[in-house]
Amino acid sequence: MSKKAIVVHSGGMDSSLCLALAIREFGPQSVLSLTFDYNQRHKTEITQAAKICQTWLVDHKIVALPTIQHITENSLINSTTLIANNNTLVVGRNGLMARLAAIQASSLGAHIIYMGVMGLETSYRDCSRAYMDLKQQILRIDLDDPMFEIRTPLVDMTKKETMALGHRLGVLDFLLEHTITCYNGLPREGCQTCAACKLRNNGLKEFLDESSM
Repeated sequence: MSKKAIVVHSGGMDSSLCLALAIREFGPQSVLSLTFDYNQRHKTEITQAAKICQTWLVDHKIVALPTIQHITENSLINSTTLIANNNTLVVGRNGLMARLAAIQASSLGAHIIYMGVMGLETSYRDCSRAYMDLKQQILRIDLDDPMFEIRTPLVDMTKKETMALGHRLGVLDFLLEHTITCYNGLPREGCQTCAACKLRNNGLKEFLDESSM
């Protein structure tokens, strides 16, 4: 099996938008969706990632990362911890996923991975383009591939702008119905209290308000 692009695909809206972009450029047969299972409390997103890939005819692989829960502590991998704005960062997660996706890409002849990180409206330090540029530089050395690329098409967008992108791609309604954004793993509008739900729902409202003007 050879591929042209690997998408780090959680089953959430942002990574699913990246998957739609990769499919549009390379075709579904040339894209691999790579989902990581780190025992996240919103584990329903993994099931949704599989369903999305089945619908979009994309190969899908789940990689287990059980060790994370044994070496760090936060509310996304400990269901008994109350979710708060300052305890949802999984330390090192995006860097680790980028590295593993890059290794997978190299084994399949791909030179591109996609990550659905957003740097404008989140405070996570591993969601910036500056972080990904550094990671890309290291991975080019590790892989001996000066052409290797980490694509982050949403990194400078607001949530409203990602909704508009989904609309332009013709997948917004599908993603609103089938992705999981909520940190508690609830579908559609989610719990409406966690930071991820608030960001999603506010962005959608802003998009719909602007579209109706």
